[in-house]
Amino acid sequence: MGEIVHQSHITITRKNGPTRIAQIRGFSEPVYYGVHGGIKKFYGVDPEEEHAATLDHVVGAVGG
Repeated sequence: MGEIVHQSHITITRKNGPTRIAQIRGFSEPVYYGVHGGIKKFYGVDPEEEHAATLDHVVGAVGG
């Protein structure tokens, strides 16, 4: 096995409803996850604030 070049350290906490906050070591600003558009309609929720879903971040990472 090769040398480990990076290890992620992330703490995710639920704020309220579908909103979650990720604290990523090495970054001072948190990343917010939640629901929006068709996703909130599918789950039948109406959050106070809309945020990108984890699915949006995964698609963006793979496509980027």
